[in-house]
Amino acid sequence: MPITCFIRYELDPFQREAFREYAQAWGHIIPRLGGRLLGYWLPHEGTNYEAWGLIGFDSLAAYEDYRARLKADPEARANFEFAKVQRFILREERTFCEDVRP
Repeated sequence: MPITCFIRYELDPFQREAFREYAQAWGHIIPRLGGRLLGYWLPHEGTNYEAWGLIGFDSLAAYEDYRARLKADPEARANFEFAKVQRFILREERTFCEDVRP
């Protein structure tokens, strides 16, 4: 069953460009490791501290395999470390949604 990982980020609104750099780095890391990156979104107007990322997988098992590859990948680890050091992500929530297709 295909699923989508919906990630909601609470950001430091003064570090918007740091999050942009972080999200752009995932643009080539995620597909290389087996996820279907649907995109990242930064706030534009209105609420200035909320961003989102969506990543598709063939199944929850495929997601678990992807997470194992992610933890072992030097480029992914470096991007996680960048976020940790810069502290632009204040909170992160993941929700897994079942894809509904006609």
